[in-house]
Amino acid sequence: MTAILYPVATNAEQALSRPLGRAARESEAVRRAGEAVVFTSDAVGPAFATREAALDAYRGRVEDERTGASPEAVDRYCRLVEQVADGAPRPRPVEPVYADGRRWPDPPRAARTVWRLSVSYWRVGTAERPLETPQARQARKSKQALDPDTLRAIARAPLRPTRPQQPLDIGLFEVRPPEAPHIVMPDE
Repeated sequence: MTAILYPVATNAEQALSRPLGRAARESEAVRRAGEAVVFTSDAVGPAFATREAALDAYRGRVEDERTGASPEAVDRYCRLVEQVADGAPRPRPVEPVYADGRRWPDPPRAARTVWRLSVSYWRVGTAERPLETPQARQARKSKQALDPDTLRAIARAPLRPTRPQQPLDIGLFEVRPPEAPHIVMPDE
């Protein structure tokens, strides 16, 4: 299988138009950029009201299930993402109602969404940096309010442990036989 060659650039616009080079792995991207890189995905370009309009605008860059057309395997670093439109009211959390045999009220009206092109690329390390996100559990337990940008950054970041994982213990109904202490057997 052919690896995707992601652009090396300082921002997503440059990744689409004039990248410094293309690389599948971080080590190759560092050689092309000459400095540290970070893998990221950013939305670029205008927002489209429908997926069909976005597919027409980005023909050849993204996979189009209507026609079966798709970019080469090495060029699949773009995809369409659906986002809540700027200025559209965000859905509010709902409380259970426990009325008429139902636990939850009718779902709120869906927020207006738009389609944008998301570009995955190697961002040069000295370029604009993303927000440094706190560990999600620690941020949730802290009493300070989180601004929306930090909350979005936490949601997009990979999960990080609060402390190193401890070695696994054997369970309550498991034993190690004396003749083979490297084996854990269930005990009934």
